[in-house]
Amino acid sequence: MQFGIFSVSDITTDPTTGRTPSEAERIKDIVAIAKHAEEVGLDVFALGEHHNEPFFSSSPTTTLAYIAAQTSTLQLSTATTLITTNDPVKIAEDFAMLQHLADGRVDLMLGRGNTGPVYPWFGKDIRAGIPLAIENYSLLHQLWREHVVDWQGKFRTPLQGFTSTPRPLDEIPPFVWHGSIRSPEIAEQAAYYGDGFFANHIFWPASHTQRMVQLYRQRFEHYGHGSADQAIVGLGGQVFMRKNSQDAVKEFRPYFDNAPVYGHGPSLEDFTRETPLTVGSPQQVIDKTLGFREYVGDYQRQLFLLDHAGLPLKTVLEQLDLLGEEVVPVLRKEFAALKPAHVPDAPTHASLLAAKNATAAKEEVKA
Repeated sequence: MQFGIFSVSDITTDPTTGRTPSEAERIKDIVAIAKHAEEVGLDVFALGEHHNEPFFSSSPTTTLAYIAAQTSTLQLSTATTLITTNDPVKIAEDFAMLQHLADGRVDLMLGRGNTGPVYPWFGKDIRAGIPLAIENYSLLHQLWREHVVDWQGKFRTPLQGFTSTPRPLDEIPPFVWHGSIRSPEIAEQAAYYGDGFFANHIFWPASHTQRMVQLYRQRFEHYGHGSADQAIVGLGGQVFMRKNSQDAVKEFRPYFDNAPVYGHGPSLEDFTRETPLTVGSPQQVIDKTLGFREYVGDYQRQLFLLDHAGLPLKTVLEQLDLLGEEVVPVLRKEFAALKPAHVPDAPTHASLLAAKNATAAKEEVKA
């Protein structure tokens, strides 16, 4: 099972000091956070895509390429690539290039985002969000798998004899996760292609996440990709830890109460009770995270949100230390002991290449 962190790239005032970091500071901080994630033994770093304040990550592939040059084992991903407003041709080119630069340590998560105004900024209609997601990914899927593409759709100009360059590394496209909070159509899309489904699992109760993942698993099996429990599932999550749970609650409360995403709403106690947010000791994080398996089944990727709500870099790095030293080693052991042998691990470039070579060897023997 893969463990890692994701960032939504917010630039938020620290409510305890009144200080707001600059864009330059946050961009440099995110590189330091990703590098430290590898240093403490995490598997994945994922970065979101936004085109509006107070976020900085308008070009995640640029940042991920820079991080790739300074890491050696970290799997690099996006926490959202906007499939609705990005041109599929540009996505195909950008991620294939990143794949080469990172020696295959790349996948991506497609989503529609949560910022309505982004659609007209890129000449799109938000009312066509789902059809755009479906059509654009159909083209992206084809661009990575066919050398010469002839294509015609509703939302962009046709392609005639087009070849996306560079080609995917080893002719193996980056693995795709389809991320969604609330759209069953996206779970269906992930299942249709046999891709991964990532349930954001941040703001909604466990019962909602359970229904979305169950739908994806059922449809994954329906389309013949394997049994329902072999479907590739990822979950998001939020944590804040200190050795003592009371210290964690006391320190995190002002950040929670003032955070743009959930401040001035439910209390911290209500939110931690009703959603996956865990504020407490490392053991509490372990216990709650292990509980996710009870309602989604065996899954392949767990990403935690750490660097948000104005938390300073020093605090985020301390959170990473606790995650890498005290939480993830226990979770790895416990989840591995529970996982049946027939349930696959999260696909990587190395595993997909090995499967491709094995298939080619079998076909050669038959010939």
